[in-house]
Amino acid sequence: MADALQLQTPTQTQPEPLSQRRILAFWFPLAASWLLMTTEMPFVSAVMARLPEAQTMIAAFGIVASISITIESPVIMLLATATALASHRQAYLTLRRFTIHLLWLVTIVQGLVAFTPWHDVVVRGWMGIPAAVADAAQPGLQIMLFWSAAIGWRRFRQGVMIHFGQTRPIGVGTVIRLIASAGTATALGVSIAAGWLNLSGVALGGLALSAGVLAEAAYAHWASSRVVAQIPNPTPQSTTLSYGDLLKYHTPLVAVSLLTLLGQPLVGAALARATNPEPSLAAWPVVYGLISIFRSGSYALPEAVIALERGPDTLPPLRRFCYNVGWVTSGALLIIGLTPLAALYMNGVIGIAPHLTAIALPGVLLGAAMPFISSMQSYQRGVLMGKRATNAVYQAMMINLLSLAAALAAGVWLKTPGVPLAIIALTLSLVIESAFLGWRAHRVAA
Repeated sequence: MADALQLQTPTQTQPEPLSQRRILAFWFPLAASWLLMTTEMPFVSAVMARLPEAQTMIAAFGIVASISITIESPVIMLLATATALASHRQAYLTLRRFTIHLLWLVTIVQGLVAFTPWHDVVVRGWMGIPAAVADAAQPGLQIMLFWSAAIGWRRFRQGVMIHFGQTRPIGVGTVIRLIASAGTATALGVSIAAGWLNLSGVALGGLALSAGVLAEAAYAHWASSRVVAQIPNPTPQSTTLSYGDLLKYHTPLVAVSLLTLLGQPLVGAALARATNPEPSLAAWPVVYGLISIFRSGSYALPEAVIALERGPDTLPPLRRFCYNVGWVTSGALLIIGLTPLAALYMNGVIGIAPHLTAIALPGVLLGAAMPFISSMQSYQRGVLMGKRATNAVYQAMMINLLSLAAALAAGVWLKTPGVPLAIIALTLSLVIESAFLGWRAHRVAA
């Protein structure tokens, strides 16, 4: 076919050396995608900040996001799993069947939390969220019923594209997602402010995010269709991917995602028990959203390491690239925190009240090291996942979560202010996790 894609597979010989420029060209579309995604939540929060009951709505939407993202944990690592394993058609078909099963699972769980008494059990009981915030959150959870399924399907199809070297469409898909979510949020926000529509801020947020992920999932399916059509048939030397093998590989990564995402409900529960809980809950999504913008580059690194690693000679340039991403992003966040830019972002862009800005600002400085630590972890995780040592990634995340829970509990007991407590606990847990990952990755790569 004249218009056939030139698929690049990890098993093919790559004649050119693994230069920093080549890594950058592969990583940049993925990083741009993550960066755009991290701006989605702050934009929606900025729209809600200009609507009635802004503090309660922003706090409730933070709870909706943390619960929904936790429920989607089984599908998050489909990106890495498909990147590592989608080498031939039999493997792709097994991955597709596995993905569909996971999509049913997460949709059912979301429905239970959103539409049944489990909402009160989880939000009011386990998390201890104040009644006004918990009540405001439920409509958002209901609206986002298909959020996790849409994310799972697009991450599966994106992983297939990454495996075969097709990363550029991923950035395009994120632009489509951002346009859909931002456009929905803006249109609904204008309609509510003008009195044309009676809708809560949380409902606005749920509709905006759902519109975005559904649009991106549809585009990912379409953009990957040519790649999928050209996936090669297995050769006699190919390793057959059984459902059991796939479970063995992916299950530890599901545990990693679940444990990672359980961190946010844990933080929410700690903030709810700290002094001035509602202002802390309202300020936290703004702080974490800003830090996540600067961590976004690190989120794209594991797939780059998995796809580009070809043996010991390729590890030093990959490690150097990951560390450089970390230094640059942590340095930029530190500059933001030390200058008026952080307050300008919170007051002018997001539009939160000055008293919430005062609560949020210390968290930016305290979290300046997080992008660098995340970049180190991404390199370590990429090495381990590429070598199929996913149990080590799970064990490291378990250590992280236990450290986080202990630090949060100690901070609540010591009556530490909520936002500084959350940042210090998260940073400490990341450092401990990274030490374990570094030890295991060194052993695997030796």
